[in-house]
Amino acid sequence: METQLYIGIMSGTSMDGADAVLIRMDGGKWLGAEGHAFTPYPDDLRAALLALQNIGTDELHRSRMLSQELSRLYAQTVAELLCSQNLAPCDITALGCHGQTVRHAPEHGYSVQLADLPLLAERTRIFTVGDFRSRDLAAGGQGAPLVPAFHEALFRDNRETRAVLNIGGIANISVLPPDAPAFGFDTGPGNMLMDAWTQAHWQLPYDKNGAKAAQGNILPQLLDRLLAHPYFARPHPKSTGRELFALNWLETYLDGGENRYDVLRTLSRFTAQTVFDAVSHAAANARQMYICGGGIRNPVLMADLAECFGTRVSLHSTAELNLDPQWVEAAAFAWLAACWINRIPGSPHKATGASKPCILGAGYYY
Repeated sequence: METQLYIGIMSGTSMDGADAVLIRMDGGKWLGAEGHAFTPYPDDLRAALLALQNIGTDELHRSRMLSQELSRLYAQTVAELLCSQNLAPCDITALGCHGQTVRHAPEHGYSVQLADLPLLAERTRIFTVGDFRSRDLAAGGQGAPLVPAFHEALFRDNRETRAVLNIGGIANISVLPPDAPAFGFDTGPGNMLMDAWTQAHWQLPYDKNGAKAAQGNILPQLLDRLLAHPYFARPHPKSTGRELFALNWLETYLDGGENRYDVLRTLSRFTAQTVFDAVSHAAANARQMYICGGGIRNPVLMADLAECFGTRVSLHSTAELNLDPQWVEAAAFAWLAACWINRIPGSPHKATGASKPCILGAGYYY
């Protein structure tokens, strides 16, 4: 039997753009990732998506128009990836698209990811699988995080417990025991608050190389107040998003006189400390942690993680396990598309709290 190619598209809570990754499978067996493309969001698209996070007027119309705009951008990203790999749409078995999360409310049984999946199938001429969270939510799960099953398939070691940390807008961990099902949960903000603070105070999309945070000092009292939020004491499974950890939430903890560099520096330690606390509680025997996502490019955040964990846990990039840290999440949705095609349950129900493993997604022919 010939091997199959799949493409995954991911646009995360950082809302910086869309990643597309090409993977190769042999049925349900992972063979590797072979290519990547990225399309940044135009400023007006990002602003419109952020505005939809808050309750406002004409939401239904705005969300449907944004779904179409996003799907055209996704199709463009797929076309660039195919061109770079000298492939045609007919070479791809299926496309897995996560869509753009604009509202995550598992306590009410729903999570909204914008994507016009039929339009994406039409534009790409590739069978498209999407809406991955709804089936897990229907089975009583949080609908997030969805990546622990993928991490388990690729990164599990039969000799030791490993942790995998993804630092996107939200940070989440997967715990991979050698002799039990994988589980995981959202630890709290990843880059989200740092990005929002940088955008508000310097009109930059993010703090490149942690340069501005490096100029500040940690504010211990602010850090303690942030860490006291009830979310961090809740047992897992749990998931969160921009609905909770947004800039307006942070501002309720400030008196207005703080140095802006100090606040940013404190937010970096806040992310690192919440990750450390989560791993210490959920994976106390883990000695290796593999990191992916945009946060790995922030040296201040990585230094904070190293300081929090000390010699107890060794920190690595997923590149050491043969997958670029910037490719991991998009590759996960390509893998989930392969699971859908092969009728393999791909939900990490031990992570989400669902009552059973499920085949995630819905498929659209072009």
